[in-house]
Amino acid sequence: MIEIENKQVGGDDAYIIAEIGANAGGSLERCKQMFKVAKECGVDAVKIQKRFNKEVFTKAFYDSPYNSPNSYGSSYGQHRETLEFDFEQYKELRDYSKEIGITFFATAFDFKSVDFLEKLEVPCHKISSFDLLNTPLQKYIARTGKPIILSTGGGSYEDVQRAYDAIMPINPNLVIMQATSSYPTEPKDMHLLVVREYARMFPDAVIGLSDHFIGKVFGPPAYVLGARVFEKHFTIHRWWKGTDQIFSLEPADMAKYVRDIDNIKQAMNDEKKLFECEKPALYKMGKKIVASRNMSMGEILTASDVKIVSPNDGLPPYELERLIGKKIIHEIAEEGNITWE
Repeated sequence: MIEIENKQVGGDDAYIIAEIGANAGGSLERCKQMFKVAKECGVDAVKIQKRFNKEVFTKAFYDSPYNSPNSYGSSYGQHRETLEFDFEQYKELRDYSKEIGITFFATAFDFKSVDFLEKLEVPCHKISSFDLLNTPLQKYIARTGKPIILSTGGGSYEDVQRAYDAIMPINPNLVIMQATSSYPTEPKDMHLLVVREYARMFPDAVIGLSDHFIGKVFGPPAYVLGARVFEKHFTIHRWWKGTDQIFSLEPADMAKYVRDIDNIKQAMNDEKKLFECEKPALYKMGKKIVASRNMSMGEILTASDVKIVSPNDGLPPYELERLIGKKIIHEIAEEGNITWE
């Protein structure tokens, strides 16, 4: 169990993160709108991404042409810069998230971004799959003492173990997320059973799923396998510009994603008995033993003297063999209940 902004994470309840990422297109007002709608969908947190792009990319890559229909600039660096918010905008997003009652944090892609987010006083940190091999950044984030959510796309079990070993001695507040770094992810590439293996390998960590599949079906089975934190890309309109829109959930599906995982949580128990909710149907369609004809006191019951019918307000059919050969001590009308009395 860990705690994020006074909420216990890792018990029976799911913790669901709406990943806004680049879907706001660099628009502060659109981003706030997405926070509000995500809150209405029932998620626990919203997340964006923070990069100091010249710290993250080589100059050659930063200046490389970017001719995609989803580009916000002629070079990749210009594109990425358009999507970034400055500190005052982050403060506005933080304050707005507090106003509407939803947790807000971000993925830090570099050391300056960690410092930036610490200055903002975020409640936790996300480490991208792209930094699963970045032990220095992992340790730097671990030293903040904040809960860490680590995605593991593109890595082996050994890579995840290395990250776990780097983080846990410094900061044991760790969530390990199964992820596949393919956008979108095909079903055959989801590898959901990794969730169960992570739960076995890392019993001191909370386990989760970062899900890039087009659709909402994999949250509930991941919960059954042990996931308790779920990250799903979110948008308001999938036709908005951006590479992530295609595999993001729109509001109606995000609300169903939250609902379906909660339904699975409620369904996960092993108690087996007759429940109150079952009684009406079982009265109507369940069976009892009755007399097949009028019977007099002193007669001996035979198989032809009884029948099994509904409704279920009498002796259950499993008592039939015990009844055969018994003497009737009261008159019984046709279709009357036969009782031990």
